[in-house]
Amino acid sequence: MTTQTRTEIPAHLNGRHERTYEAIFRHPAAHNLEWHDVRSLLDALAEVTEGSNGSLRVTRNGHETILHDPKHKNVTSVEDVLALRRFLEQSGVPAAQPPATAASDLLVVIDHQEAKVYRTLLHGTVPEHLAPYDPHGYGRHLRSRNEETDGKRRPERKSYYEAVAATLRGADRIVLFGSGTGASSALDELVTDLRENHRDVAERVIGTAAVDAHHLTDDQLLARAREFFAPAGV
Repeated sequence: MTTQTRTEIPAHLNGRHERTYEAIFRHPAAHNLEWHDVRSLLDALAEVTEGSNGSLRVTRNGHETILHDPKHKNVTSVEDVLALRRFLEQSGVPAAQPPATAASDLLVVIDHQEAKVYRTLLHGTVPEHLAPYDPHGYGRHLRSRNEETDGKRRPERKSYYEAVAATLRGADRIVLFGSGTGASSALDELVTDLRENHRDVAERVIGTAAVDAHHLTDDQLLARAREFFAPAGV
């Protein structure tokens, strides 16, 4: 049996997840996929939200699909395997985000509820808002699990950081502000994600700082950011 070569296996998957990923793309379609393995793979790649009647809402890189927990141990339907295959293909690349303009300086202010992207540092600039996927509109905080995957911690809502990274691609210089530091900080999670998965963007980050963003106006945040962009000695 052979597998599709045009869909690369994500680098951060462990051996078990890699085997499941390969089985989904096997020709002819696999008939012995265990649902437990498929669910574990989806948890490693995407955000999975359980709904009613055994339904699962799966979101990855701005793409979404609805799956249903099969009544049996295995995923036996060829249609279900093909649906999984299409979703993994389509969601392998982040959904298009407005790229930063050439030679631009950006400020990002991020916490667990949203990221504000300031595309210019001029007085009165209105930021673009990016929020984690929240299907029920509860405004829940983005959390970091201590789950291990091959010894690496992973964010619970990877699509949030992927959307921020895609928005920053193309910027000339970037400053990142966040509230707090350490394992629970969205700022630190973003910096880690950029360094591990988006090195081209990470190389553009010229400074980071912990700020009390909720008690600062947009103009105060922009003024603080301009200090990072100012030439040395000025």
